[in-house]
Amino acid sequence: MSEKKQKRVVLFTSPGCVWCTRAKQFFRKNQIKFKEIDISKDQKAAQDCMRHGCRGVPVVLVGSRWICGFDQAKIEKELGLS
Repeated sequence: MSEKKQKRVVLFTSPGCVWCTRAKQFFRKNQIKFKEIDISKDQKAAQDCMRHGCRGVPVVLVGSRWICGFDQAKIEKELGLS
């Protein structure tokens, strides 16, 4: 039985963001691999988030789906966890 390949997960964060920390804890607890991008250091990433209608962090990109904020239900649905 082969394991289904996890969709690519990118987490856009900024320093001192409580919800960003919660998102990271959620991913680690569920053994979800993710790439973290600090938008305070990456202007292009910040603009990408804005372009997709996200005005604050965290922003979660699952595959090609943008999720504004830490919406656990949406994240679980996109990753097939629910």
